[in-house]
Amino acid sequence: MWITSQRVFYAGLLGAAAERSIGGHGIYLSPTGAPLRIRIGGGAWQRGELMVVPPLVPHQIATDHRSILSLLIEPEFVDPAQMPEFLQRCGPVDAPAFVQRVRDVHALLAAASGRESFERFDFDTLLFDRPLAPRPLDPRIRSVIERINADPAAPASAGQCAASVTLSFSRFLHLFKQETGLTFRAFRAWKRARSLLRHVRQSATLTDIALDTGYPDSTHFSHSIRQVYGLRPSDILAGSRRLAVHQ
Repeated sequence: MWITSQRVFYAGLLGAAAERSIGGHGIYLSPTGAPLRIRIGGGAWQRGELMVVPPLVPHQIATDHRSILSLLIEPEFVDPAQMPEFLQRCGPVDAPAFVQRVRDVHALLAAASGRESFERFDFDTLLFDRPLAPRPLDPRIRSVIERINADPAAPASAGQCAASVTLSFSRFLHLFKQETGLTFRAFRAWKRARSLLRHVRQSATLTDIALDTGYPDSTHFSHSIRQVYGLRPSDILAGSRRLAVHQ
């Protein structure tokens, strides 16, 4: 797994995931050519090699094989109107050249893993052949986003964030949703759940990881993680024991 503040590339086990609601643009594809299955918001199952899901759209992903390739793009860092056309859809999409490119990148990264740092690789250039256009943001909202991304576990209420950029509470909430496409509450919840990815290889207890990622207790932690990833935290950690993580 390759994690940056703006992107994630994962190659590994899918697990028996229930419905999930990821806070970023989700891209799933088969590493072998075998079709994946996706169900959007409890609808009918659909099949394909490449699936695209916008942020916070509930979905369930399944495969007859154990492994999957997936990309995650944080919504506050990309202009959705400037993304490649096939990434602006929801559900199965037909983009065979992109599918092959991702598989080739996976092979390249797998060969480099364990032997070198990924610092020389540029995520967007490798996977999209060019940098994705950044999302224009109000400087006040950008400063709040930077604060949350720097420490997702820190307590940062909407009221505190509004005051820090001299906005009224209601104006801040409206502007945040307008600028990012997500409510402040959903954004905070997602960033906290996303931070779990940086802890998957730790030997700490679930309670310790829950506290380190900003959850008040292991019960709240488990419930929130299952809503986001469709898996229990214990299953995520168990499935990551042999996972190489590059940050």
